[in-house]
Amino acid sequence: MYFPAYRPRRLRKNENFRRLTRETRLSVDDLIYPLFVVEGKGIKKPIDSMPGNYQMSVDNLVKEVREAKALGIPGVLLFGIPEKKDEVASGAFAENGVIQKAVKKVKDAVPDILVITDVCLCEYTSHGHCGMLKGGEVDNDTTVEVLAETAVSQARAGADMVAPSAMMDGQVGAIRDGLDEAGFEAVPIMAYSAKYASCFYGPFREAAESAPQFGDRKAYQMDPPNVVEAVREIGLDIEEGADIIMVKPALPYLDVIRTAREEFDLPIAAYNVSGEFAMIKAAARLGWLDGERAMMEALTAIKRAGADIILTYFAKDAAKLLQSGKP
Repeated sequence: MYFPAYRPRRLRKNENFRRLTRETRLSVDDLIYPLFVVEGKGIKKPIDSMPGNYQMSVDNLVKEVREAKALGIPGVLLFGIPEKKDEVASGAFAENGVIQKAVKKVKDAVPDILVITDVCLCEYTSHGHCGMLKGGEVDNDTTVEVLAETAVSQARAGADMVAPSAMMDGQVGAIRDGLDEAGFEAVPIMAYSAKYASCFYGPFREAAESAPQFGDRKAYQMDPPNVVEAVREIGLDIEEGADIIMVKPALPYLDVIRTAREEFDLPIAAYNVSGEFAMIKAAARLGWLDGERAMMEALTAIKRAGADIILTYFAKDAAKLLQSGKP
């Protein structure tokens, strides 16, 4: 069936036709909102490279989570910035650590939102790497033990789900064992399974104060040209007990999301990271792009590639636009 008998434009001629035939539907149900929490009170410090995002003390964090819940966002992902850092990341697993306190307060105030916690050590180490150092390098197996201890402490504080992001071999299995042994077998793991060594994390490292003090993370995060390796990494995390798998970043790795969708039947998350967010915000501020349209096009592309869940700093803006009924 070819032109002139078949005219694809017939079903594009107005918004009602486009709505009826739309193949990919973005929903607020797809979104997780990442947030940054610091010690103190009354703090809401703007993150210059991420307009509209802040480092917040727990009192302001609770207000932000309430707003997210009112917009229909089902979950938040918490990153903690402690007052003091040390070589062994003691703030990551402290009973009274910044994340542990934040989780308790948020769950008390907004019990029916999912509180997800990042399980990594870079925010807590004085050197900024994601694990314990040995001879100037990150020691995998020692780090895995600390990650498991951290996940258990977060679950004990009330976290609904933990999200290990350190890219250590065996971290998911160790965390699963630790949670189960501590009586938290019902707490799921959202694994950063294919996390690439990307330049798109730059603004996040300002926000989380987690830039490495020497070297880089290429020895443990994935090499950007690789996709077959991503399939292996994801498969390993599934074998170790991951409930949700993640690809990070999202937009430069849509092919990896699509490959994961075709290879695996677990829910797939994709992290629309800080650099992706910042680019659109900067271009919109300069008048080079329609910011709202660029945001929705980017998020829809991630969903179209195969992601079930999108972690994004656009969560509130997108939720408001979706609620408004605008296309």
